Amino acid sequence: MSTIAFIGLGNMGGPMAANLVAAGHTVNGFDVVEEARDRAAASGVNVIDTAEAAAQDAEVVITSLPNGALVGQVIDSILSADAPRLFIDVSTIAVAEARDLAQKVTQAGSRFLDAPVSGGIAGAAAGTLAFMVGGPAETFEEAKPLLDIMGRSVTHCGDTGNGQAVKACNNMILAVHQIVLAEALVLGERLGLDHQAFFDVVSNATGNSWALSVNAPVPEVVPTSPANRDFTPGFAAALMLKDLKLAMAAAEDTATDTVLGKIAAQQYADFVDEGHGGLDFSAIINEVRRRE
Repeated sequence: MSTIAFIGLGNMGGPMAANLVAAGHTVNGFDVVEEARDRAAASGVNVIDTAEAAAQDAEVVITSLPNGALVGQVIDSILSADAPRLFIDVSTIAVAEARDLAQKVTQAGSRFLDAPVSGGIAGAAAGTLAFMVGGPAETFEEAKPLLDIMGRSVTHCGDTGNGQAVKACNNMILAVHQIVLAEALVLGERLGLDHQAFFDVVSNATGNSWALSVNAPVPEVVPTSPANRDFTPGFAAALMLKDLKLAMAAAEDTATDTVLGKIAAQQYADFVDEGHGGLDFSAIINEVRRRE
């Protein structure tokens, strides 16, 4: 069993840390938010006053933070050539940021993986996340037993940064799916089509997607979807916008024309600007309904 420092105990990091504790690992955690610290402590995490202190006796440091700048600050505060460690960043950050961090960590004698996740808060709690991992194959094999505790699907995607690359691509697809699903549902409503009939046909036909079968943006057809809870987020619209901005930055860097990605990014930017960033990203259907 390992001693793990888990930095960032929020909606995603907290449940992930709790699953590591449940598997028998010692987890020393840190977060700047008191509520997150309290929840983590209740699940068996040893809550420590600083990130540096949490990492002091840890062989593995996992970061789950809002952006690449914060990940870099935390790693800088911990990184020491005298204490080589395995760093696993499960945050969603830019590909270039992940590659820069990997270079810094390896130069100091430690190992680094970028391992962003998909599956939302429910997946973090259930231990069913999908991990997409970039970094050396031997480092991936070292980390895989821990990732298997927190996720159902753990995929090595190649070189450092490739985890972030596939995360950007995946969430661009998801955003486009959620928007076109919302448009189709609203079109069906206006044509007099019952939501259940729509779901029964499309979920078993070529138009099916995770956006419908798991995250249907109308109540009752999928009882666990956020639409049944007034769009209390599993994955907030503001986070979707963040990921779309990363995808658009990558598209610009690689001279890739992402026509639908740009449209999705603009629609979610407008939705968040209107004050809906705290809702689940599937609430974009409300914006579609408002449009004539």
